[in-house]
Amino acid sequence: MKLLIIGGVAGGATAAARARRLNENAEIIVFERGEFISFANCGLPYYIGTSIKKRDDLLITTPADFRNRYRIDVRTFSEVVAIDRKNKSVEVRNLQDQTVYKETYDKILLSPGAAPIRPPIEGVNLDTIFSLRNIPDMDAIKAFVDQEKPLTAVVVGGGFIGLEMAENLTGRGVKTTIVEMLDQVMAPLDKEMAAIVHRFLMEGGVKLSLGNAVTAFTRNGKQIRVSTKNGTELMADLVILSIGIRPENFLARQAGLKVGEYGGITVDETMCTSDPDIYAVGDAIETLDFLTQVPAIIPLAGPANKQARIAADNIMGRRTTYPGSLGTAVVKIFDKTIASTGQSEKKLMQQNIPYRKSYTFSGSHASYYPGSETMAIKLLFSPGTGRILGAQVVGGKGVDKRIDVLATAIHAGMTVFHLETLELAYAPPYSSAKDPVNMAGFVASNIVKKDVEVIHWHELNDLDQKENILIDLRTKKEIVREGTIGNALHIPVDELRNRLDELDREKTYILFCGIGLRGYVAYRILKQNGFSSKNLSGGYTLFSYADML
Repeated sequence: MKLLIIGGVAGGATAAARARRLNENAEIIVFERGEFISFANCGLPYYIGTSIKKRDDLLITTPADFRNRYRIDVRTFSEVVAIDRKNKSVEVRNLQDQTVYKETYDKILLSPGAAPIRPPIEGVNLDTIFSLRNIPDMDAIKAFVDQEKPLTAVVVGGGFIGLEMAENLTGRGVKTTIVEMLDQVMAPLDKEMAAIVHRFLMEGGVKLSLGNAVTAFTRNGKQIRVSTKNGTELMADLVILSIGIRPENFLARQAGLKVGEYGGITVDETMCTSDPDIYAVGDAIETLDFLTQVPAIIPLAGPANKQARIAADNIMGRRTTYPGSLGTAVVKIFDKTIASTGQSEKKLMQQNIPYRKSYTFSGSHASYYPGSETMAIKLLFSPGTGRILGAQVVGGKGVDKRIDVLATAIHAGMTVFHLETLELAYAPPYSSAKDPVNMAGFVASNIVKKDVEVIHWHELNDLDQKENILIDLRTKKEIVREGTIGNALHIPVDELRNRLDELDREKTYILFCGIGLRGYVAYRILKQNGFSSKNLSGGYTLFSYADML
């Protein structure tokens, strides 16, 4: 068995190590066009921001270490430029001396990754406009920040890398503006959850220019003038392009392999391409969404590592299948955490999949123990069965723990009713007796069981104001401090039973409090007294964030 692996990092290096563990006698060659076979690409922004002090900490393994441990032929600065499927050989260019040679194969694993999108904008190739994909990119950005000490930066794009770079540049004293073509950052989030992130960013000192696109870059002395679609111009000492990535599919196309509609290499559940002797993994492939089983590109390190292991198994004769990706992801923004898994509401709408949703706000741990921080959880679930379809969690401590629980629940096919009964670790410094995941389950289950009828923030504007009356259930102090919605009646929840005679049984009452809990209590009171009402999911807290949109 002669296995050629094209590309290193998460996919290629993992597959090579797994293949060796399964087959001690196989000839394995890894081709990497760069200098580094395996590095922590998710850590690059944090070295630029100096949270990671030592550059070598990002180098997971060196070519020499890999050769010594696994007896694998590692060829860096080697670019595979063509695959000859008929003769089962590849053409390789040595990038140091430009010589070209051929290498035969029995099997190939493609792990070329994805390239940053660099749009055809005027001035996009100016020398102080950077992208961040690999160690050399990181070195160039860090050297510029260390030596030139820029005061201002523009980050184009509000995805994972864009937000991480904005945070790390801000931490180094660089006043940073994010320019994003969409009306929100973090496209995987629904816009009301992204609105919470917007506030986190602004509180951290990052400026946002949303629903805006860059039209040109021009040199202005040592600075760059960033011209935008809405007519504003920003001056920056450096620019980071983080618009997105594109699957590296050149080799696959050249070899005649099937490529999907999104540009990713098409693979089956064994990670095999349209050629039975060629496999592919990582950011370059089109895999299946775990829930819907429709093609998707999910460029994340976790899935790439798992796919690599599965591909190596199948190459070495051990059938293993990949179930698809949930797209579980998390990002740190200053002292806050943003995470998501599964389907978003907008994706469910696009695919015409029936769903319901709930919002909860819970403490990261017991409120009486110092340091508790609030997290917002959006849960998406099937209307009938309550099967969990997706989740988004935004807040401070403990967000990562909860998104992992919810991702596990989705993977196991669990429902919101299971979330009610999950037995999760509890001690005051870590959680509450009713964990935030349990609370999300309670609220969602109440919706499915029709123990409460909810209304959502975006539905308020469409209400007939004559037939639907808002009731603010909070205290007077809360209203003075935070404001209210329109001309809502003010009836504190604890006074509601004694004031039922003030209400009209011909009207529908829209109940809201801080986060929805008092609204639920009030709904049950009105329901059992013959009144029609709805509870505003997420309460005034969510409304106030969404009202910023």
